[in-house]
Amino acid sequence: MTILDGFQTLRVPTSGAELHVARAGAGSPLLLLHGYPQTHAMWHRLAPRLAAEFTVVAPDLRGYGDSSKPPTDPAHLAYSKRAMAQDLVELMDALGFARFAVAGHDRGARVVHRLCLDHPERVERAAVLDIAPTYTMFATADKAFGDAYYHWFFLSQPYDLPERLIGTDPAYYLWAKLRAWGRDEAAFTPAALAEYQRCFADPAVIHASCEDYRAAASIDLVHDEADLGRKVACPLLVLWGGKGFIARQYDVLAVWRERAVDVRGRALPCGHFLPEEAPEETYAELRAFFGAALPAPSSG
Repeated sequence: MTILDGFQTLRVPTSGAELHVARAGAGSPLLLLHGYPQTHAMWHRLAPRLAAEFTVVAPDLRGYGDSSKPPTDPAHLAYSKRAMAQDLVELMDALGFARFAVAGHDRGARVVHRLCLDHPERVERAAVLDIAPTYTMFATADKAFGDAYYHWFFLSQPYDLPERLIGTDPAYYLWAKLRAWGRDEAAFTPAALAEYQRCFADPAVIHASCEDYRAAASIDLVHDEADLGRKVACPLLVLWGGKGFIARQYDVLAVWRERAVDVRGRALPCGHFLPEEAPEETYAELRAFFGAALPAPSSG
């Protein structure tokens, strides 16, 4: 199911998962990736507007929402950002798109970073919302980081400590995360919140999302360290919440210029959940950035 107005839903198999996807529009392809603890529904304020000019493809990442939950493994490879990025390349292949633009929020933005490194020939332009690079964040972690991002260390604990604790009251945990990271509780519409709660109530989603964080604290760092000498080659838009932790902790554009060759962006007047807390500003930034790659209109 989807709460995105005017979107069709489909299931697309990849070599490692089966993705639940919402799709609409007929223009240049634009892939939208959600973060934790949400689903593709987080784009509900933006995706229908973007679909007026782009072919918008909004999947649930593997392990999240209504996408499949692949079996886990001791090295957490099944939930590495490399595996998630491979899903998306195969998804866009299945839809007939050799090259595409992509925007990701939170965990989805970390998948965008890996996608740009592993498959640079596929990505025309990319946007990352409210993150600093994973490797940078772990390498510079301090007390402030631990206080704000304690969940990175909680969710990455060995199975099944976090799963068991979250599973006692998943709705409470989810709402606590949304309130802690956002700055406007009213930004979460009843329909979107109900969708997040429906999906997060599934023990398989709780486990898979923990595996996502276990991968981030292990195999993802191995992959990132191996690629420290490489940079994202395509134009990169970086947006972040001016009222959130990322803005307080990092010189956001500076840290991304260490990881990409062409970086631009700014803070928006919100907390972590840009597409829901600052939809007008986020839409304007994405439309301007991705629209710059569209063919110029004919003069007739």
